[in-house]
Amino acid sequence: MRTLEIPARPLEPGLYLVATPIGNLGDITLRALETLAAADIIAAEDTRVSRVLLERYGISRRPYPYHEHNAAEAGPRLIAEIEAGKSVALISDAGTPLVSDPGFRLVQSVVEAGRKAIPIPGPSSVITALSAAGLPSDSFFFGGFLPQKEKARRDRLKEIASVPGTLIMFESPHRIAASLSDAALVLGENRQACVCRELTKTYEEFRRGSLGELAQFYTAQDNVKGEIVLAIAPPEAEAPPEGEALDAFLRELSGTMPTAKAAAEAARETGLSRKDLYQRLLELKEERG
Repeated sequence: MRTLEIPARPLEPGLYLVATPIGNLGDITLRALETLAAADIIAAEDTRVSRVLLERYGISRRPYPYHEHNAAEAGPRLIAEIEAGKSVALISDAGTPLVSDPGFRLVQSVVEAGRKAIPIPGPSSVITALSAAGLPSDSFFFGGFLPQKEKARRDRLKEIASVPGTLIMFESPHRIAASLSDAALVLGENRQACVCRELTKTYEEFRRGSLGELAQFYTAQDNVKGEIVLAIAPPEAEAPPEGEALDAFLRELSGTMPTAKAAAEAARETGLSRKDLYQRLLELKEERG
């Protein structure tokens, strides 16, 4: 069997944001491996997790810890190394750096120092979940982790309830039932969703249904395991007014603006034909005499 050799081409000084697998180690890109093999320093959120990946591909460099608890101290050290001409590769526990991790502080400092931040794209649990959830993917909102406390969680759900796109959030297995119950209460039991669990791993699972159905299912489970991404469908668009409700809306608009402008505004708010609305406005004016 032929061994895969990863070339360690020289890198220019800068911060390399390297995406790593979210579960299946085979999902790493060749460019990511080349970057990790060539970097002078590999900064990792959890060095124990990162060593598994590095050892899998024969990269012997010892990772340098950079995480939420040491960012204030480790960040300036890494900036100093970059300013001294070194290349620093930043990796998170899994997926793309800066998605729910403290890496943004380091990128900010690099940019402020006039140095380069170079993305090395690859796996992302957010995009992976969105691609297979079976929910609208033309627009989405990533909300990170929901708050742990019930009131704060419900308040957060109220804030994002009307976002016109699929909601993507991370959740822990021991809180998924409570979060689904709160989501059903705040967003409505019939709103569709998908619980994406253990993405790219052996027991990968996509469980789809309404928020009410999913809340009921997970409340009955004793021992949910694995990493979870929760995807929730966008709110259903309200049906445009019709009949007397539409006429009342048009009368209100025509009382404050010219007919043509009222028709344009009504078309913008309802999605109905401007031409048809203009004609109806004229008819309403004739009826008033």
